[in-house]
Amino acid sequence: MRKLCPNLDREDGLDTVLEVPIPEEMFASNKHGSYRSWQNMKAWMRPQNERSMTALFGGKNTEIQLLLGVVGAPLIPLPILCDHQFINRNIKDHPIEASMAKYIVQQYIAAVGGERALNSVDSMYAMGKVKMAASEFCAGEGSLNSNKMMKVKNQRHGEMGGFVLWKKRPDLWCLELVVSGCKISAGSDGKVAWRQTPWHHSHASRGPPRPLRRFLQGLDPKSTANLFSNSVCTGEKAINNEDCFVLKLEADPSSLRARSTSNVEIIRHTVWGYFSQRTGLLAQLEDSHLLRIKAQGNDSIFWETTMESSIQDYRTIDGINIAYKGRTSVSLFRFGETSESHSRTRMEEIWAIEEVDFNIKGLSMDCFLPPGDLKKDEEGCDNGAISSNEKLPFKIRSASSRISASKVVAIDDVDDSDEIYDQDDDRE
Repeated sequence: MRKLCPNLDREDGLDTVLEVPIPEEMFASNKHGSYRSWQNMKAWMRPQNERSMTALFGGKNTEIQLLLGVVGAPLIPLPILCDHQFINRNIKDHPIEASMAKYIVQQYIAAVGGERALNSVDSMYAMGKVKMAASEFCAGEGSLNSNKMMKVKNQRHGEMGGFVLWKKRPDLWCLELVVSGCKISAGSDGKVAWRQTPWHHSHASRGPPRPLRRFLQGLDPKSTANLFSNSVCTGEKAINNEDCFVLKLEADPSSLRARSTSNVEIIRHTVWGYFSQRTGLLAQLEDSHLLRIKAQGNDSIFWETTMESSIQDYRTIDGINIAYKGRTSVSLFRFGETSESHSRTRMEEIWAIEEVDFNIKGLSMDCFLPPGDLKKDEEGCDNGAISSNEKLPFKIRSASSRISASKVVAIDDVDDSDEIYDQDDDRE
């Protein structure tokens, strides 16, 4: 991972420290040489108003938006409460499914290092690299229930990138992720969770702040244990030839209502954890949520998003088992209109952790402050929920884009629901 950018204007100038380390593969695979790569990186580091996303990324900016909007910084469905005791010792007072889940979580806590090691962690830092790819499938003519094969409309090679994570307690976290020179930032100050991208103003997630899903992919065992401590055991399943217990957690209706709007309803959001019977460690994390978007008349459009993350390569850092590698597969399914318009989009992310450290000295609350433009918007909004009718800075026309604009925005949770209809109007 490269952390410095050479000064291309002055040979005797100091190197620039990159906000996010860049994988070596981004430069080794560039056929134009490293100088061109550094020039692109220099253009990316310029202020936002001095550069054009279209100039940087050309025609693939829609795919970059899709990947970062869906895979870059998804949140889990529920807030995680900090519980130093983790599990109520008297697990027999609960129904059998809940008691089994609590017992499995106890085994997981022991497998990742034990309560004493987990409770000793106040903050953490992680740095790693990612490779993302997207491909769009369509049903073609006829119904999805027919025997016709779905056709691949668009498929791209992987986009490389790097990320940096900071965390202090369950409700304070920050993410900086760069993929192919395009950056997404996200975070939580304990009161509001937010995200920021080059094509959208900073905006807050509806409802109470929730943790970043990326932490539960083997990086933060304490939050994983606290999350699944209220789950139920639904059975067993083999994951990559490994027998696992299946723990299930449903988002409660009040949480779903808090995240919904008048035009977009979250019908359900479910999380499954697959814990190895042999090692006790988390082998796979899966979650699925279903949205209903009101269309013209009484019609509705449904979006179902399913994410499956296989978690691998556990290593012990300061007495705690951390997963250093993994792969996430994402499926987006749109239905509810005519059968010809049904579509399924698949994406994939492969990640690898380069550095992990705990109890970072000097990590203050200032590291988790929301962006300045988010603060300005909050002054005129209730409950910190940002809603803007401003058009997106970079328009995506369906005539020139193989992945529809509504996919980029509609699946980026319901926080962007106001912009869904703006873009739909533009395409008409």
